[in-house]
Amino acid sequence: MNTVTSSVAYRPPAVAAAPPPWRTLASALGARLLAFGAGLLLPLLLLGLWQYAVNRHWLAEQILPPPALVRDSLLELWQNGDLTMHLAISLQRLGWSLLLGGGAGLALGLAMGVSPSARVYLYPSFALVAQFPVIGWVPLLIIFAGIGEALKVAAISIAVVVPVALNTYQGIRNIPRALLEVAAVYRFSFLQTLRRLVLPAAAGGIFNGLRQGVMQGWLALVFVELLASSEGIGYLMVWGRQLLQLDIVVVGMLAIGAVGILLDRLLAWGEARVQGWQRRAY
Repeated sequence: MNTVTSSVAYRPPAVAAAPPPWRTLASALGARLLAFGAGLLLPLLLLGLWQYAVNRHWLAEQILPPPALVRDSLLELWQNGDLTMHLAISLQRLGWSLLLGGGAGLALGLAMGVSPSARVYLYPSFALVAQFPVIGWVPLLIIFAGIGEALKVAAISIAVVVPVALNTYQGIRNIPRALLEVAAVYRFSFLQTLRRLVLPAAAGGIFNGLRQGVMQGWLALVFVELLASSEGIGYLMVWGRQLLQLDIVVVGMLAIGAVGILLDRLLAWGEARVQGWQRRAY
């Protein structure tokens, strides 16, 4: 029998050419700008509604100050240094509270996560105490600490301890058992296991707890300063309310929101730097 060979040569499938780098960069930049614009849509809509309500005199100016007055008050408070002074005092209080409450929460979460004995003795009581809001601690703290600086730092520290400890504990509990078995095979000491396995594997939970702690501490700080303080961003809002200058109150609200977003973004950047080896699915 004669063998018939095909005269058609094999052609490999065509591979699509990769787009040029400038096009990829432009596409990513366009997506970011689109997301940024979408995020500004609601604030601009609220600003327009605010200005329309002022123009239509729906409420008196003492109750609903015009946006232009809020802008002028913001510039004035920034230029004379009052806004930066009060913000610096509030951030200093938050820093001391993060140092105390964050350190205590991290130590407590580590203890409950790595030690079964500590978990048995501490976790039930901690889970009960964690249900108390910060406002519930204020009367007791006033009795022991007065209404001075110690009250503010103690109340904010309590707000920070709970999320840091809980997220640290959950982060350690979610470590796969296979990793602990590997550490046992290599005969890691307790400190080696803690430093080389537990802390890196639980870094996501720790940073998540720290971010929640900062937000809870910032909110608690404003509440405490509204309640009893002679300086700070919360006091600035109380001072504006007492003078019936609600434009100052709105400036304080805007400053609180801006600082909160900035703190959250800084912590997100730090988390990304520490966990650069991980990749998101979405």
